[in-house]
Amino acid sequence: MDRLTPFPGSGLMPAPAPLAHPVQSLRHPYRDPNAPLWQPSAVFQWRRLAAFLPAVITTGVLAWAFGDWLSTNGIWWLEWVLLAFVVATFFWIALAMGTATLGLAVHRKQKRARAGVMPEPMRVALLVPIYNEDTAEVFGNASAMMSALRVARSAHRFELFILSDTQDSDIAMAEQRAYATLRATMPPDAPVWYRRRVQNTERKVGNIAQWLENWGGAYEAMLVLDADSLMSPEAVIALSDEMSLDPTAGLIQSAPLVVGSDTLFGRMQQFSASVYGTLLSQGLAGWTGSEGNYWGHNAILRTRAFADCAGLPRMPSLRGKGGLILSHDFVEAGLLRRAGWAVRFIPTIPGSFEEPPATLIDYALRDRRWCHGNLQHLSLLATRGLHPVSRFHLFHGAMSYLLSPAWFGLLVIWAILGNGQDSVITYFSMENPLYPVWPEMSRVSSVLILLFMYGMLLAPKLLGALALGLEDRHMHRYGGGARFAVSLVVEVLLSILFSPIMMVQQVVAVLRTAIGIRPTWSPQARKGGDYSPRTVLKFHGLETVSGALLALGMVAGVVSLWLLPIAISLVAAVPLSMMSGLRLDQRRGLASLMATPEMVDTPPILQLARNHRMMFRLPESPPIAAE
Repeated sequence: MDRLTPFPGSGLMPAPAPLAHPVQSLRHPYRDPNAPLWQPSAVFQWRRLAAFLPAVITTGVLAWAFGDWLSTNGIWWLEWVLLAFVVATFFWIALAMGTATLGLAVHRKQKRARAGVMPEPMRVALLVPIYNEDTAEVFGNASAMMSALRVARSAHRFELFILSDTQDSDIAMAEQRAYATLRATMPPDAPVWYRRRVQNTERKVGNIAQWLENWGGAYEAMLVLDADSLMSPEAVIALSDEMSLDPTAGLIQSAPLVVGSDTLFGRMQQFSASVYGTLLSQGLAGWTGSEGNYWGHNAILRTRAFADCAGLPRMPSLRGKGGLILSHDFVEAGLLRRAGWAVRFIPTIPGSFEEPPATLIDYALRDRRWCHGNLQHLSLLATRGLHPVSRFHLFHGAMSYLLSPAWFGLLVIWAILGNGQDSVITYFSMENPLYPVWPEMSRVSSVLILLFMYGMLLAPKLLGALALGLEDRHMHRYGGGARFAVSLVVEVLLSILFSPIMMVQQVVAVLRTAIGIRPTWSPQARKGGDYSPRTVLKFHGLETVSGALLALGMVAGVVSLWLLPIAISLVAAVPLSMMSGLRLDQRRGLASLMATPEMVDTPPILQLARNHRMMFRLPESPPIAAE
């Protein structure tokens, strides 16, 4: 056991309750003898077909149309590359559309009734792993959740563990003072605990593993939270009830909403997730079924099942001991399902929250860390015994980043293609007959193809807005139809502007991973970093140069004007990035722009958390009375 850092007048942790947490093999299948026997419902097979088959057919039709267009003067090798990029990128657009359509189909479906069925009481540990975080935010959220759970009616017993991996000595002292304040505001028997590891061995995975091996045996379930996570008592109890009533479930993931940001970029993410994310989440739950995924937080896990089946090995390596598995949550979900436990996603449980990155640079920096971990998934696809859907989750995690280089390649080739007879390639072909004569971009069929692709990109957004428009009560939660319409248009325009910049930043993230630049594991600047114009210019240099080259090509008449929105975005990357951190709450007339229901009518747990954070930001003030 790691040496703890005690301080006077408080008991840090409960009595030990050891639990074995063996490392699993990636080369041999494993079935947990304690997992119940069950069969997945056949309805999910049909739903998968409903989501994937239209995506495959639509991609095939688009490939045929593109091939017919490109074959006007014979297909050259670079045209085959273009066609491959189109197919590879468009399939995921079509799959998102299929998932959103499935989500709309099940949108009005009622939650399964459990009338007369009482959950078996469980002892549930709320785990908050932290690393050099904002102490007031972490302890304020934790205090609010425990205060709310104390007065809520539940069959379960909840205990809070703040598991610190903090290495900064000043922050560690602040955590200890905050824990003393937390203890002072709670009744003497309140089950709130704090533990700090002196060495943060194996990061978050090691943090959770150390808790499991020392105290996990006393708890039937553990609800894992992030430093910025916040859950209402109703959400915590609903997840616990679902786990208790479903003996096949090893993990149940909620759908956290992003809240708490007043920057332009943060508001855009919040509005997008609230309006469009609902259908995508319901569609994803509709076809994944018992083969869901895990996002590392705001999810409840069966403690013994996780300990027995999800111990992570090191990455496979031909040179001996490999590195850490960084995007561990996907892999842990796959190992649980491999062992015979269901992994479920329930997006219909409200009251689960997290915070978004506040600025475009903060988003890109987080993406660099996630990219490195998700690309590791390609080396884990051969893990023996994984369910095919679990393998798809791993593959999708990697493709979510590899698609950006594919889009960038598509953009470059399209720029070379230009305007038919005025293209760069056609210019050289006048001197060299080995170059092809590209098809005219002005043909009606080519215009229709481009409009179709742009339309499919926007379709899930419009579908989400349609679902809300069908229910006036939902529209009212966004401040009314007029405000919602303005916010919708602004969000779509901002998405068009920011998407090319984020594409280039993901290309950078993939290249950094490919050449072996490991991202630093540092706490996220959750309220947004303070970046100077010089820093922003340096960060977005590649986008600015790429956009300038596109614009020069258009002026010269050799690059298609269909790429004008992308060129504008890339040329303006620096001012757009600086604008992303604009505080809307401090601008007259913009405070309600892209408002979400949580802003129009603040949930009690969000307001309670804000009040409790103030308590931890003012250590000189007397503690508030326990609620």
